[in-house]
Amino acid sequence: MKGHTTVYRKNSSLIIAFLILVTTTLIVGLVVGYKLTAQNVENDFAAKKNNVVDKSVISPYNDFYRNKIFEINLYSGLLDSASAANYADSVFHDFKFVTKMVFYQVVVGSQDKGYVGKNSLGVSARSIYEYFPNKGKEIRLKNEDEINANDFRQMADKLNDYIARYDTLKGPGPDQQSVFYNTRPGKISFLNIPANADLKTYHDLQRAKHSASFYKQNMVTFYLDPYKLKIKNVHPELYNAITIRQVAYDPPDIDHTKIITDEVALPGAFSDYKLYFTSPKNYLNSEIYHRFLPIAGVLLLIYSVFMLIGWLIYRNLSVNLKMFKLQYDFINNFTHEFKTPVSVIKIAGSNLKGDNELTDRQRKHYGKILDEEADKLNELMNKLLSFTQLENKSITIKKDKIKIEHFVKGYIDTFKIKYPLFKLDYSIDKEAKFFYTDTVLLGSVFQNLIENAYKYSHLDKKELFIKITLEKRNIIFSFIDNGIGIPKSELSNIFRKFYRLENQYNQNGSVGLGLAFCKELVNFMDGDITVKSKVDMGSEFIVTLPYSN
Repeated sequence: MKGHTTVYRKNSSLIIAFLILVTTTLIVGLVVGYKLTAQNVENDFAAKKNNVVDKSVISPYNDFYRNKIFEINLYSGLLDSASAANYADSVFHDFKFVTKMVFYQVVVGSQDKGYVGKNSLGVSARSIYEYFPNKGKEIRLKNEDEINANDFRQMADKLNDYIARYDTLKGPGPDQQSVFYNTRPGKISFLNIPANADLKTYHDLQRAKHSASFYKQNMVTFYLDPYKLKIKNVHPELYNAITIRQVAYDPPDIDHTKIITDEVALPGAFSDYKLYFTSPKNYLNSEIYHRFLPIAGVLLLIYSVFMLIGWLIYRNLSVNLKMFKLQYDFINNFTHEFKTPVSVIKIAGSNLKGDNELTDRQRKHYGKILDEEADKLNELMNKLLSFTQLENKSITIKKDKIKIEHFVKGYIDTFKIKYPLFKLDYSIDKEAKFFYTDTVLLGSVFQNLIENAYKYSHLDKKELFIKITLEKRNIIFSFIDNGIGIPKSELSNIFRKFYRLENQYNQNGSVGLGLAFCKELVNFMDGDITVKSKVDMGSEFIVTLPYSN
């Protein structure tokens, strides 16, 4: 169906602009979303390294520092070599980063032997033991070098200083905990914390010049190896490799455009070391894609919604434009259909009322013209009225028993008289003799389909064959012509109201109600109508109705 471009048109540029705008917005959204996702992954690379440190270093180190070492206090200075060995085994079992333990059995109060600090409190090591993982213990004899070793001397000095400023009335100060710990890179020394009564006694002993009294303390130095730490990569999606390096480690040949690095200094006794994180940028791509896919999915969903809305608007506009064209064509064609008979009637009436006398033959001729044109107008009005009644279901079916062959032959004879050059024939199944139907409605279907077969056929091919068959509980009327045919693209449109095919046989116009009227009639009678057609080879209209005899 060709449109009237002077009446309506589709604004293709607006549609293209809409598609470009929505698609560009989608592309920009995808690019921005990807960049933000990549930036978010890199930010997480810098931020979530602390989670690895917490799980791999902070948590086990704090457990060792605050809990396991403090168990020495439970022995109140009475820890011996055997129980120290058992304690060492538990430490080595639970904390693999402890590689060596040195146990001191300390005596406080005797000034004649041992180390005497600047505040005159005697602190001596009666025996020293070394413990190693899976090696048991090694007893080492006491000598001046061992007693005066830095670890022992530093702890003795701290104890002396603390006792010197100890307030016997107020009791321990807030710094008591740190006094008995001595943390240095690679090792931690701990002296069990004396009870308040012992601290008062030490305070008194510090001021006494000589005393044979002595009190037992336990001191342990733990040697730690950071390389024995078990690194738990809790974010393998971010970190390709996590290694322990010295704080001063700085690799010179890293291309930071291809590899992302970061580091975190370790606490306490591991302070000379750091965790070093590395990941090639292409290693992070999988995580970027993993996070970006939901964003892309949401953007594509929004894009699809916009496209669907656009398509619905376009379809609505197209339907409205088609309806406008149909109405426009209907008005033009309907006007033409009325104008022709009205003009003929006008001319015939003018001749009849003219001053010239007319012969009887002329009067009969003009009368016949007036009668025929009035019938055309009446037929057109009746078709419109019937169509409206069918749509509103205001017609009642009146079924009568008809003889099928007689009914068909009547219409064939009528059209042979009307169109002498029209070749009409039929065939009927032997079983199909009688049929209950509404003769007026079925007659309208026959009249329209036979009229179309004649109208849309070449002069030398005006032929129609009507075939009536029975199939199960249905009777089938097939109207087979050798006409101009219908394009395949138009087969779904020809039964629409006011729809017209543009061809050389339809130049004088029609209101586009014939086939639509047939479909409404057949549907109203609980039947169906279909069509098969090939261009320049003819068409077959098949009417199927419920059969009862």
